[in-house]
Amino acid sequence: MRRMLPSVDTYDQLEAMVSDEALLRPAALDLCDQMGLVGLALRRFDDGSRPVYALGGDMVLKLYPRFETAEAVTEARVLAHLWGQLPLPTPRLLATDEYHNGWRFVLMSRLRGLSVHDAWPRLTAAEKDRIVTEAAGTLAALHARDYAPLTDVVGPSDWPSFLRRRRAHMLDHHRRNGTPEPWLSQIPAFLDSVPLPTSTGLALLHTEFMREHLTIDMRDGRRLTGLFDFEPAMIGDPAYDFASVGLFITRADPRQLRRFYEAYGRAPHDPYQLLAYALLHRYSDLPLYLRELPTPAEPRLEALAELWFGTEG
Repeated sequence: MRRMLPSVDTYDQLEAMVSDEALLRPAALDLCDQMGLVGLALRRFDDGSRPVYALGGDMVLKLYPRFETAEAVTEARVLAHLWGQLPLPTPRLLATDEYHNGWRFVLMSRLRGLSVHDAWPRLTAAEKDRIVTEAAGTLAALHARDYAPLTDVVGPSDWPSFLRRRRAHMLDHHRRNGTPEPWLSQIPAFLDSVPLPTSTGLALLHTEFMREHLTIDMRDGRRLTGLFDFEPAMIGDPAYDFASVGLFITRADPRQLRRFYEAYGRAPHDPYQLLAYALLHRYSDLPLYLRELPTPAEPRLEALAELWFGTEG
């Protein structure tokens, strides 16, 4: 008897069921049967906000609820667009379609290795430098890639309007996230003081360019083996991606951030602009950043910007 997934229309509903493997696994197996992928090992990945499975030894099956239809379509189209086009491999799109009750799936190839986040403590200083250099070259190639074929599914259609909408809701966003004082009350004035470019060369953005989304093969010279997770891709100011770089790749290390800019091939961005983008980001989590990154002696956002996104020192 077919085990169907229930309709899920909100993040709260998804969160309530995402750990229910007794509900999810039979549906994933049913989907595999429908695709003719019978008898392959199916293993759920531990992390992630949606159900993702390793299928066999070389495939990944990702499930999206109805309210994330746009993300599913974006991921599929961006994967198809980028296959074989970047210095690092990206997953190859194998299949995508609607499943049941508004759920969609993307079946893709699996990248070799483990995440750079997990491997980082085991790497030498020279290996870390090389990874930063390789990552920068890949981000530069992504930003140089023609995004025109994606504009029917990847947005926003108007970058300045997107920023204005984000700005209008920022204080509520950070209050809900539990941003503590004195940081919370500084956010409106800081954002008002930082001019963001309204006319700039746009690019295809990853938006979550981080160690967790880069893979490395620890057995083969400890080289990067790929970049994944493209469902939050956008078209916008390339500096938006550099906010993630400073937070999640170089992590407040000015020497590594200088190396990243040099390998990318551009002068450093204004640290204040990068912090503004970090605060305006769709998934901004300032309390998390404050826990995981160093903080200045004086609790001012300007000092935080220099510490996290500066290249001096």
